[in-house]
Amino acid sequence: MSAATPGPVQDLIERGYHVLPGGLDADAAGRLLARIRDLRSFGEELFLSEEEFDANPQYVGVNPAPGRNLLERFDEELAFVEKDAGLTGAVAGLLGDDYEILLKKLICGVPASAVPQWLKTRIHGNPVNNLGPYVKPQYRDVTYFYGIDFHQDLIDYKDREADFITLYVYLHDVGERDAPLFLLENSQTLGGTLFPHDLTKDESGWTYGDRKGGQVHCPQHLLIGPAGYAAMWHACTLHGTQPDAADHERLSLRYLIARKPSRKDTGIDAVNATLKGPLSLTATRNDLDEAGAAKVKANSVNEA
Repeated sequence: MSAATPGPVQDLIERGYHVLPGGLDADAAGRLLARIRDLRSFGEELFLSEEEFDANPQYVGVNPAPGRNLLERFDEELAFVEKDAGLTGAVAGLLGDDYEILLKKLICGVPASAVPQWLKTRIHGNPVNNLGPYVKPQYRDVTYFYGIDFHQDLIDYKDREADFITLYVYLHDVGERDAPLFLLENSQTLGGTLFPHDLTKDESGWTYGDRKGGQVHCPQHLLIGPAGYAAMWHACTLHGTQPDAADHERLSLRYLIARKPSRKDTGIDAVNATLKGPLSLTATRNDLDEAGAAKVKANSVNEA
């Protein structure tokens, strides 16, 4: 395990996440943002009509993928993230110097003004409002959200050990109305649990249970900050967003970064040794039907 940056390891043990001190280059983030906005408008023109969607509903295969990922155009512009010494040191401290990027993509929190009324009605109360199914195929090189309930990033990796972290980078200033991430401190301690999660709001945060008798109190932390703000968290840390209440989209970078499977001596292994629950799940969620459409109407993060 790298001794250069012990802070991130201790932060993930104690609270499940780490915020990069000082963030990343705000000017570089702004330049990337400008180039993205030159290529794409994030208004109602993104969406299929209700008739077009109902004629051929597709709930799977609608997120960015190799060959259909807007960030593939911006390898040079992403150097402010991928070659930043402070960030790479923090990641290496958690995952080893030979870490690998599993996935990187642009995340758009879609403002209410851009979501067609028919779609708002249809998705109201869903725990995961990933708008990919409703976006025109040519725009599915970005992931679009209109709020997502508290979840673990382990949700997309059935049977995989929690050997990776998530890195989030804001490309512009993000305040309370810009669909910032809500993050539940200490939630990683219960390990992997089934989504939707067992959460009860109280005056000082949330009570989180694993449905097996385990329980932990989780203070709620709001990730807000300027352009270049960067935070990373454990695959079992609960986080989510409310719908974007601003009049503009929230654009962020999302990376999933893992240690090499052959490595067992990294900071993430030290973190995982402190968890009280499983590091992997054979089933990660029960909110979808066989077609991939939502069958559950519940959303805790809207109470945050």
